Amino acid sequence: MSHPATSRDLAARGPAGQIRSRAEEAASVLPPLLVQAQQLAGAVLLGEHGRRRSGVGDDFWQYRPVQQGDSRRMIDHRRSARGDQQFVREREWQIAQTVHLWVDQGQSMRFASTADLPQKIDRARLLALATAVLMVRGGERVGLTGGVLPPRRGNMQILRLAEHFTTHDDTAYAPPEHRALIPHARALFISDFLGPFEELEIALSKAADRGLRGVLLQVLDPSEEQFPFAGRTRFEGPGDGVTHETLKAAALRDRYLERLAERRDALARLCHAAGWTFGLHHSGESAQAGLLWLYHALERRQ
Repeated sequence: MSHPATSRDLAARGPAGQIRSRAEEAASVLPPLLVQAQQLAGAVLLGEHGRRRSGVGDDFWQYRPVQQGDSRRMIDHRRSARGDQQFVREREWQIAQTVHLWVDQGQSMRFASTADLPQKIDRARLLALATAVLMVRGGERVGLTGGVLPPRRGNMQILRLAEHFTTHDDTAYAPPEHRALIPHARALFISDFLGPFEELEIALSKAADRGLRGVLLQVLDPSEEQFPFAGRTRFEGPGDGVTHETLKAAALRDRYLERLAERRDALARLCHAAGWTFGLHHSGESAQAGLLWLYHALERRQ
């Protein structure tokens, strides 16, 4: 979909000294996103959070292969001794309290129709990081899809996530990452979801096959929802995308809105089939309202 051409203290608990030093060093170069996420999460945090759910106990759930970031003490040596691969023993409550995050950092997300609005990518990162803060405060494990940052607890994990969100993806529309998903965990995918639909179908299908339930949050700029353009307008795709110039932009409005509605209906149907929850957030809306909705959507039993 084309766009118009317009446009330190986080105390890290753990062994004193080295960990604190690393945390302070990391925090000193992080953007205001980290502070904003902490403040936003504090404003939304209401009541108790992160308690074990009814029917969820300490029963053994599964063995899984060791992933990057797992500590050596997590390895089940008895199970690992049966072969050449090392395994981690997970219990049911650990699965229930695990959340995977994926935030689209592609070029299509770097759009804001006016200087008064945040870019979609900035709002997506803020909501994702604030969600992670809430989950970690509730004792849950949070990490990224793809095995780049396996789920962990603690403030150091928030620092790692914030550092990751300073990177960019140079692709026009970044495909959802669906590798290294822990079965029966939860997930949060945030994007404008305006790119190729097939990759998203594959990602949610694989997640559903592994018993994951989660939330798909579409973040759009208000202009993408309203199409307020008239007269001569030049539209540019993300990256090296197609450029289209028209003298009668208003004539494209009905067709554009129809296609946008079709995409939203397809997203909703896909989520329904996978057992996920679909939500829509505009970058012009309150970030607090968006986080509050996410907070309850992730806690909701599918």
